[in-house]
Amino acid sequence: MPQHTFELNFSDLAERAKQYSARASVSDFDACMREYAQLAREINNECVGIYDLRYGEGAAERLDLFPVTSVRQPAPLLVFIHGGYWHSQAKEDAPIMARAFTAAGIAVCTLEYTLLPESTLAEAVREARSAVAWLYRNAARYGVDPDRIHVSGSSAGGHLSGMLAAPGWQDKFNLPQDVVKGVLSLSGLYDIRPLCDIYINDWLQLHPEQAERLSPLFQLPDVSVPVLLAVGGLETDGFKNQTYAYESACRGKGISVKRIEAPHCNHFNLLCELYNPQSKLAQAAFDMILKGR
Repeated sequence: MPQHTFELNFSDLAERAKQYSARASVSDFDACMREYAQLAREINNECVGIYDLRYGEGAAERLDLFPVTSVRQPAPLLVFIHGGYWHSQAKEDAPIMARAFTAAGIAVCTLEYTLLPESTLAEAVREARSAVAWLYRNAARYGVDPDRIHVSGSSAGGHLSGMLAAPGWQDKFNLPQDVVKGVLSLSGLYDIRPLCDIYINDWLQLHPEQAERLSPLFQLPDVSVPVLLAVGGLETDGFKNQTYAYESACRGKGISVKRIEAPHCNHFNLLCELYNPQSKLAQAAFDMILKGR
């Protein structure tokens, strides 16, 4: 299948900065954050969780695990990485899918990592990979099947989930090449080179050639790894085209990829689709994780 070219750089730097400004794409960013916080409090109050499990030595190298009931263990696992352009938000903001997914028989892990600029993007990728290695070796004690780990994320978390699905790093952690069984990415950033010339590079601090090595678009998953993508219909062309470019590249490699339409969603409330088990996005995720399709 031929790959198509999607505009990622735009006409000038001012337009590019606008296209990659998630906050500016919504009329009330604070309202979106309040909704996140409310749903996260609800999940933390109502769902069984094991909090602040340490997967590394750094203060931020922690994860929360939401197991399923014992009668359905060992269960597949969805690892979710929060957004925030790699420099804000936290795992505590992110577990809004935990109730719907655990009810469906899927354990959920929300992952923290050292934020930029205290860290670097390369280190954030390494920490996320270290977390998957820890989960593969330790999560069975919490009722998780280590051979059914799926990765997910929103925005910057979508970038990190793409880097977890990339080949070539697993040997460094003594992991099987297929340790990641599937990817669910929402409004991800897959080619981060366009970010090197705009305000986001204030904390990324990358040259384009460095950014290419840290871009999932150039490190596609193995053909055996299914990919599920979503981007909100109300998002900027910057985020839409990032998703379309990754989808096209995956299809060109022969990867099984599905994109779920969400015309009513913006960059932030797209994640709330995973709160509702009846949404098209949640149902597609269940199919991928539980049925392998």
